[in-house]
Amino acid sequence: MLGQKLYIVEYTLRGAERNFVIRLERMDNALAWHWAGCDAGIALIPRFGQHNIKHVSRPMAERYGLENVRWRLAGAGPAAALEQPSASSEIEESR
Repeated sequence: MLGQKLYIVEYTLRGAERNFVIRLERMDNALAWHWAGCDAGIALIPRFGQHNIKHVSRPMAERYGLENVRWRLAGAGPAAALEQPSASSEIEESR
């Protein structure tokens, strides 16, 4: 449990936006796609201590309608807010 962090994974499944929170030691894009597949019912959820399970890849998940998988640390704020500057900061810069 030491060193584990909370991550928020957001994805689209057949046009419907979904998200979930997961506790892991590390996260990368491949793991985000796999866990989004688990949440969507596409992939198998590994049992505790079962490390030899085959992960679902992005192309396989996309065949079942899973797309736009994004992940971030919990508490980091919405992903869209981090990518786009606010309108108020643009006004201040123009002055």
